[in-house]
Amino acid sequence: EAIGQEFRPAKVGDSFGPTWETCWFKVELSIPPAWAGREVHFVWESDGEGMVWRDAQPVQGLTKEGEKTSYILTSSLKETEPHSLTLYVELACNGLFGAGKGSMIAPPDPDRRFTLSKAELVVFNRDVYELLVDLEILLDMAQLLGEENQRSFQALYTANQMINVCDVMDPSTFPAARDLAAVIFSQRNGESQHTIHAMGHCHIDSAWLWPYEETIRKCARSWVSVVHLMECNPELTFTCSQVSNLPLGSSPSARGMFLLQHNSKQDGGGSVLWQAQQFEWVRSWYPGLYAQIQDFVAKGQFVPVGGTWVEMDGNLPSGESMVRQFLQGQQFFQEQFGRICSEFWLPDTFGYSAQLPQLMRGCGIRRFLTQKLSWNLVNTFPHHTFFWEGIDGSRVLTHFPPGDSYGMHGRVEEMLKTVKNNKDKGRVNHSALLFGFGDGGGGPTQKMLDRMKRMSDTDGLPRVQISTPNRLFSVLEKESSQLCTWVGELFLELHNGTYTTQAQIKKGNRECERILHDVEVLSTLAAARSSAFQYPASQLQRLWRLLLLNQFHDVLPGSCIQLVVEDALQYYTEIRRAGARLQEEAVQSLCRELLQPKAGSAESTLVLNTLPWERTEVISRTEPAGTESLALVTVPSMGYAIVREPLLPPQPVAVRKQEDGSIAMENGVIAVCLDMMGHLTSLRLVDSERESVPDGCYANQFALFDDVPLYWDAWDVMDYHLETRKPVTMLLKPLEITLAGGLRGSASFSLQIGKSSTLTQEIILDAMCPYLRFLTQVEWKEAHKFLKVEFPVQVRSANATYEIQFGHLQRPTHWNTSWDWARFEVWAHKWLDLSEHGFGVALLNDCKYGASAHRNVLSLSL
Repeated sequence: EAIGQEFRPAKVGDSFGPTWETCWFKVELSIPPAWAGREVHFVWESDGEGMVWRDAQPVQGLTKEGEKTSYILTSSLKETEPHSLTLYVELACNGLFGAGKGSMIAPPDPDRRFTLSKAELVVFNRDVYELLVDLEILLDMAQLLGEENQRSFQALYTANQMINVCDVMDPSTFPAARDLAAVIFSQRNGESQHTIHAMGHCHIDSAWLWPYEETIRKCARSWVSVVHLMECNPELTFTCSQVSNLPLGSSPSARGMFLLQHNSKQDGGGSVLWQAQQFEWVRSWYPGLYAQIQDFVAKGQFVPVGGTWVEMDGNLPSGESMVRQFLQGQQFFQEQFGRICSEFWLPDTFGYSAQLPQLMRGCGIRRFLTQKLSWNLVNTFPHHTFFWEGIDGSRVLTHFPPGDSYGMHGRVEEMLKTVKNNKDKGRVNHSALLFGFGDGGGGPTQKMLDRMKRMSDTDGLPRVQISTPNRLFSVLEKESSQLCTWVGELFLELHNGTYTTQAQIKKGNRECERILHDVEVLSTLAAARSSAFQYPASQLQRLWRLLLLNQFHDVLPGSCIQLVVEDALQYYTEIRRAGARLQEEAVQSLCRELLQPKAGSAESTLVLNTLPWERTEVISRTEPAGTESLALVTVPSMGYAIVREPLLPPQPVAVRKQEDGSIAMENGVIAVCLDMMGHLTSLRLVDSERESVPDGCYANQFALFDDVPLYWDAWDVMDYHLETRKPVTMLLKPLEITLAGGLRGSASFSLQIGKSSTLTQEIILDAMCPYLRFLTQVEWKEAHKFLKVEFPVQVRSANATYEIQFGHLQRPTHWNTSWDWARFEVWAHKWLDLSEHGFGVALLNDCKYGASAHRNVLSLSL
């Protein structure tokens, strides 16, 4: 499509944009015959990301920030090779990390321009390049090994001799200089030296500071560059979870360069994203590149790792969602590459649920790699290689690369840090090093490989070998007898704000998880009841993949730009719409006879229960006249009930207003009292008369905190925010009764939050219900503020219990140690509970994740 368009002239120094647009350049090259026998590169530098296309195929990614600014036209120009050719460069008007205005994580500048700063043909002098890499390694050894190490002096004196021997104006002196370096690099290590398993790596966020659609091109740019590197370096291995150019003589610019500006803003629309994983994107959009990747997978060089559909958040997805991440991911790897992943690879997620070891083991995975806990703000995690034990006792062998990064560059400094920083010296003598530009893509470079070739077995440095995850973990398994075990969650002491940021995304995730659960339950029952019903497997897979995509570790946490949020909300809308249709179809098939009106029978309501226990609840139903009415119903587990005459509660809800303006409600199970501000001043179990709210305290107390983190604004809330607590006291509308009792009693009130936000809450007590409901709506217009609701309770316990995936976890309610107080803000799913023997209080929610329990105060972050 681009090739067939009209192009206009363009030149170095021109700027293009605005942000997220795409420009195509037609580049006509003519290589001088005098360059015969020389290595010739096409050099392209721009602050936008680019892709070189040749013969209608992508051949090289171009990213200045990722040190990829050239495409090798020929390694030795032959007379038979074409000297004139046409290339196309696709320029994305965004950088490796998007287009933040003022800082990397600021919102994108919509009007940013991207400049073409260089477009040249150059002769690349390989001898000079190799000499420079030799000197770099030697100088790093001299500087970093320390004065107490004789190898540092040997490296220094060798570098000095090389300078003496080398005449920069006489290339014939270069080999003698390189021979001096080779002597150092050929002096071998002893057998006890630590072995570093180096693996090419390219972490690509599926969406973050750029929209989903740009990630498709980031994958192609990164992976085509890796494929090219593999063609030139058969030893290179690349784990996928998702050069110095010296012009000699004249440097003619690339002549005949023309521009086509393609005005297609990346708005995130369209059906492209309905298949959600990075391999699938490349398979769909770059089939030629994908075929090459499959070849290298078969050779064992391109190594798919991870096992999940996307690198999801490690805390917030439900247990079923995590199972589906593994199911969809492992199924894809099996179908496309003939094998499932044996390693779970999740290097950049903001903490790891204590349920993950059991889920991994259930999905055929016994090994786990990450490094994110190196970001801990308070406590240094005590291990790099260990067994991680989940809540059921399942264990997986876990490795954190001791260099504390997934984007190393193959430098001497990184190798030495890997050994020095290793917390498990003596227990294991092998570790991983992941090299390549990441987050925004990019991947490894030739220079990184060339550095490590010189360090493969050089005395004084750790032994460096290009390896694979399987090779590393196989060695670690053999050395594992002395390893320690870590029990429970891997809690990241940072980025606690991601449990709450972007409330609509959090709500969409929870709602859509529930919708897909209900659709699958009802569709399964319908299929079991009638062979005429076709289970909607393909439709459900499409919806699940949309949901799983939105669980990526910068989307569900809310740490992404507005374009991504808009896309995510659009996908939740699609899941709700399609899910409602599938649910209706299942119900019609399952209950067709029950839904047929019968002559002479009274009006009835069919009520379905998709949960595995009997439920007695008050429901709202629509009458024939269109009015809403309430009914008390009992529905069996995974069953239905037909409501004609509603049940009568043993005791109706009583609601009464007191002389001081407070409101009391009781239903025979619990009794509550609310003051005019909506505070819960009393909560009692009627049978025991046990009071839950301490004297002089208010539950349902809203509190506003300052939220000014050190740097990561959407990610973090710091512990010092707790010092800024301000109870919300500005009443807009005092508490008034809205339903007077019977099957349901309720009261509502409104508050002003901060300078310009409002909160309206309805507090509801239903007949026979053992809990009080709070329907809360906030019109949020504050900046750098954090809203919570607090429930002090008359319970004493050293630990609170929080729901996690398929289970629960206890965390301390005290701050005895730094490990305790670093958890001032934690995550939970649908409930947290504070209990002592025989009595407790639980706080439930339908769309929140941030929470805390300090001493006797349960707090939910809104």
